[in-house]
Amino acid sequence: MARTLLVTSALPYANGSIHLGHMVEHIQTDIWVRYQRMQGHTVYLICADDTHGTPVMLAAEAQGITPEAMIERARAEHMQDFIGFHIAHDLYYSTHTPETRHWACEIYNRLKAAGYITIRPIEQLYDPVKSMFLPDRFIKGECPRCHAKDQYGDNCEACGASYEPTDLINPISVVSGAVPVRKTSEHHFFSLGKCETFLKKWTRSGTIPTEAANKLDEWFKTGLSDWDISRDKPYFGFEIPGAPDKFFYVWLDAPIGYMGTFQKLADERGLSFDDFWKKDSSAELYHFIGKDILYFHSLFWPATLECAGFRTPTQLFVHGFLTVNGQKMSKSRGSFITAGNYLKYLDPEYLRYYYAAKLNAGMDDIDLNLDDFTARVNSDLVGKYVNIASRTAGFISKRFDGQLAKAHSSEAQELVERFYTSAEAIGVLYEAREFGRALREIMVLADAANQFVDGAKPWDIAKDATQDAKLQSVCTSCLELFRLLSLFLKPVLPVLAVKVESFLDIAPLTWQDATEGASLLGHRIKPYQHLITRVDPKQVESLVQASLESLTPEAPGSAAPVVAAASTIAPVSDTIGIDDFSRIDLRVARIVAAEEVPEADKLLKLTLDIGLEQRTVFAGIKSAYTPEELVGRLTVMVANLSPRKMRFGESQGMVLAAGDGTGIYILSPDSGASPGQRIK
Repeated sequence: MARTLLVTSALPYANGSIHLGHMVEHIQTDIWVRYQRMQGHTVYLICADDTHGTPVMLAAEAQGITPEAMIERARAEHMQDFIGFHIAHDLYYSTHTPETRHWACEIYNRLKAAGYITIRPIEQLYDPVKSMFLPDRFIKGECPRCHAKDQYGDNCEACGASYEPTDLINPISVVSGAVPVRKTSEHHFFSLGKCETFLKKWTRSGTIPTEAANKLDEWFKTGLSDWDISRDKPYFGFEIPGAPDKFFYVWLDAPIGYMGTFQKLADERGLSFDDFWKKDSSAELYHFIGKDILYFHSLFWPATLECAGFRTPTQLFVHGFLTVNGQKMSKSRGSFITAGNYLKYLDPEYLRYYYAAKLNAGMDDIDLNLDDFTARVNSDLVGKYVNIASRTAGFISKRFDGQLAKAHSSEAQELVERFYTSAEAIGVLYEAREFGRALREIMVLADAANQFVDGAKPWDIAKDATQDAKLQSVCTSCLELFRLLSLFLKPVLPVLAVKVESFLDIAPLTWQDATEGASLLGHRIKPYQHLITRVDPKQVESLVQASLESLTPEAPGSAAPVVAAASTIAPVSDTIGIDDFSRIDLRVARIVAAEEVPEADKLLKLTLDIGLEQRTVFAGIKSAYTPEELVGRLTVMVANLSPRKMRFGESQGMVLAAGDGTGIYILSPDSGASPGQRIK
């Protein structure tokens, strides 16, 4: 029976580039969508950039542009990356749109009318330098439970404790380095606790994986608290209706971006919005997400939809994280690879295949082992799959003018039937998102096809002109097996499939073509053209090297002032306490520019990248370094030193250096450090 599906991937944040971790989800989504389309179902795949929040606002400010300009630039880059990886979106949009604003306000008004919104004052930490309330992740301090230093404002990475930002000991603003003050403001809350009965039933109804539902039990045991859905200005987002200077929290309007994006698509294509979002909708709604945003999509999102009178998702498909060579992605090891960098060196379908071979329906992390990546692509796609056509198609072109036999060879008949009957089982695996198992089944068939080629030896048959009929039927059978393998692999390798369809001179393959009625018997094909090249390990090495050379800071991050000082060796001065030392905020900085200061004999003017923004520092190191020697180097700076006005400009911090009277040496962290990281 034909189905209608609306499918989304989680919305990438507009404050950063797409990397290979993002691509796990988007490739997984695209493979599943392409399989559904091959089945003849109507599928709409939509996605958008998640654009609101404090990090976007501050990053745009640091770049000297408007948030609108920054998010549009990010969207153009993200779209280019997704197109490069053949992600077949019907629409890639943005959450900062009239459509998403409309539905965010509509949902809020419905929730308020139904009694799910309360307003009450709360005490928050406020940055007196930036004149703004600080989100949890923009505050750091000492854990109130285990007393670990440098912990974020919502939870401790050392002991796992959760707490309020106001509970932090000695809090510091990550934005400015200032000591925040307490300030009261009225906030708007969604009464999530009223939805507990509904959510307990919904999360156990098969809409999310069982292991995910088990994790959510922890929330139910402690009780669902009211959810703060508002933020104070300055904030980049949508203003709450009837509440001047109050804005929707980004996690309220981000998932509503699915609705806003579909509204845009519906307007463009003449579709009915209500047919997909009303309570009794017969359309299916699927969200592909990472396990890190499970809570938002399985508690807050369905609760707001239900209470506002809309349908809830049919299912959430939850995946794990990506590691590279068994470890977290690392800039210093060259394994933090952006999508754009990958596309400069390697075919995107190589990665699509490798990810598919690793993916299943669970929440397990997957590993991109670069050596295994090279070996698997070369073995499976070149050595097994394409090899079948390259070894047999030439005989058909040269000896039979592209004309295939009208019957299979008797030796191949049973194997061809096996391929036909395998289509259903492989389809079931695709439907269940068990892509790794599907590809293993397909490669078992590819092995069987190659064994047939090896046994039939068409190259030997071709030596005897009296055996032309047998040669034609053997090669025809081989190419029919190749056609079926191409059909099975098409959701994973869509561009290669198009090349195969052109070579075989057939219509676009659908899953219904896995039958004898759609076979190549009696058909004429075009001359064989090279379909794929092997992965050269040097390409992978070049990609890793390029990733090392293009290290870029990750937002939000960092902050503040930076200058430069150097000192000679001297006796240790009076001691200080640990509390005094903990107030010094040492940060990694990258020197992105250096120039001489004509008015000063000892100073160089440095431009430092400290993660969120760039700072100017005047450093007394001219006697030891030329500007060219410094550009690109990592160094260490004091981030919370007050800026100092000088006659040639303002020095916004201090770079650390050492000296013994004969030379000066700036301090540098190990190569694994990244701009904006705090030194503990």
